[in-house]
Amino acid sequence: MSRYTEIRSFVLIAEKGSFAAAALAESVTPVIMGRRLTALERRLGVQLMHRSTRGLVLTDLGERYLEQCQQLIQDFDAADASITARRRSLAGHLVVSAPASFGRQHVAPHAAAFQARYPDLRLSFNFTDSVVDLVREGYDMAIRIGEVTDPNYVAVRLYPNRRVVCGTPEYFNRYGVPRVPEDLAGHNCLAFNLQGGQHRGWTFVREGRPFAVRVRGCLACNDGELLYDWVRQGLGIGWRSTWEIQRELKRGELVTVLDDFALPAYDIQAVYPQQRYLPAKVRYFIDDLRAHYQQPGYWEGRKAS
Repeated sequence: MSRYTEIRSFVLIAEKGSFAAAALAESVTPVIMGRRLTALERRLGVQLMHRSTRGLVLTDLGERYLEQCQQLIQDFDAADASITARRRSLAGHLVVSAPASFGRQHVAPHAAAFQARYPDLRLSFNFTDSVVDLVREGYDMAIRIGEVTDPNYVAVRLYPNRRVVCGTPEYFNRYGVPRVPEDLAGHNCLAFNLQGGQHRGWTFVREGRPFAVRVRGCLACNDGELLYDWVRQGLGIGWRSTWEIQRELKRGELVTVLDDFALPAYDIQAVYPQQRYLPAKVRYFIDDLRAHYQQPGYWEGRKAS
């Protein structure tokens, strides 16, 4: 039993005037409150209260000790309140990395309202499709799309996502629908260029095992939004995330193919360095983003660019 528990119980018994009333306030039995008082008196080696059938009476030492204990309880409560208020207000500097297109569409739009709730907090963003080293480059957290394998990072799923091959109905009516990933060799595949990271091909799953298919097309770039626009224009087919094309899929402007071979999970995740204590600013921002993303219709309601 902690000293704080003993002291708090003693103060409650003295203020309430009985074991029963004090026990009710603590949601325990009167016997437990009696044991706490006895343990305190034994530790101190003095009697703090006289017990009788007529009630409880503080001894002279008990009266002096009560005044000191009441001040201690007030100090404890004030310390807790100070920390809680500081946690709720948040302060300092939150530095976040996110993929360029995703960051512009689904991180930045929520930043102003979040900062308005916590005016002592500064926010900085770096939207890039390059994978940054959070620790070395001084980031508090990052948004990543897909699997996170680095054991030095903690990943928190914000929303489920898949990576799919898609195109316009007009494109597939004109050039045919690929039935297996190898059929992509006969299609105009719009992919990230070498610097963008898709030089190894598009990844699929067959019989539970991932494999990559090299693709080629007449257009390539390292900008996800431009690739997305090209796909919407019917210039070719793309390997895109469902978060990006949800609106177009619902409206029938884009359709997916090769779904039986799609990666089962390519989730939107918040990532931060492994650490003993997670800063409140990181936890609160993660919770804020997740709340937005889980609102019904959020992804279908995104405005097309």
